[in-house]
Amino acid sequence: MRIDRVHVAGVSKRYGPQRALANVDVDLRAGSLCALLGPNGAGKSTLLGILSTLVRPTAGEVVYLSGDRAVPAGAPLRAQIGVLAHESFIYGELTAVENLDFYGNLYSVPRRRDRAAALLDEVGLDDRARNRPARTYSRGMLQRLALARALMHEPPVLLLDEPFTGLDRHGAAALARTLDRARRDGRVVLVVSHDLEALDGVCDHVVVLRRGKVVVDRRAPAGTAFSHAELKDIYHEFDE
Repeated sequence: MRIDRVHVAGVSKRYGPQRALANVDVDLRAGSLCALLGPNGAGKSTLLGILSTLVRPTAGEVVYLSGDRAVPAGAPLRAQIGVLAHESFIYGELTAVENLDFYGNLYSVPRRRDRAAALLDEVGLDDRARNRPARTYSRGMLQRLALARALMHEPPVLLLDEPFTGLDRHGAAALARTLDRARRDGRVVLVVSHDLEALDGVCDHVVVLRRGKVVVDRRAPAGTAFSHAELKDIYHEFDE
C-alpha cells in the first residue's frame, strides 16, 4: 500500500487538566522528511504517538490517504507505519538477526533473513555484533537495531522519536543517509530530534511546537533541504 499524505486536522490531547496538544493542523507528504522540533514538554512525543495510532486524540483526527482514499484505522493501517520510540521493543535475549527475523515474521516479510542482513549492513552492525544477544549492546548499538526493526517491513510511513540518541558522529551520519534515502524513495518521514546538526541537508519540512501549539510550519523550496543554520534560525524564531 502507498501512503501519499497524512493529514492532521484540529488534533488536541488532554491528560486530565493538562493540555498536551491544542488544535494542531499539519500535512505530511510522501517524499518529504519533516523535522518536528520544540522544547521538552512541547507535545512532540504525544503527536508522534497519535500519528502512530497508539494514542487517541481528545479532539480532531488524523487521516492517512492513499491517493484520494482514506485508509481505515486498524491493523492494516498500523502495518504501514514504522515507529522508533523511546521504548526499543528489542528482545534482549535474542540476537540482532533473531530480533529482525521475529518482526519480519510478524509482518510476513518475504526473504526476511536477506532483508535483515541488508538492514544490519545499512545501520552499521557488523557480523560479530549481530550474532550477540542484544542485552550486551551499547545504547548506540540498540538504537541502530531499533531503527532496523522499524524499517524491516519497508513501511511507507516512518515515525522516529529522537533517533540520533546514543549514536556517535559516524552513526548519526549513516542514519541521516538512511533517512534521506527513505525520503527519496517516496516515504512519509517524521523525525523528532533535538540534534539539528544531524538533520543538516536532510529535512525539507519543519514543524515547531511550543506548549502544544504549532508556531512554525515551513517547507524548503522544491528540490532543496534546510541547512543546520537555517534549522537553528527557524527553531529560535519564536523564542520566548
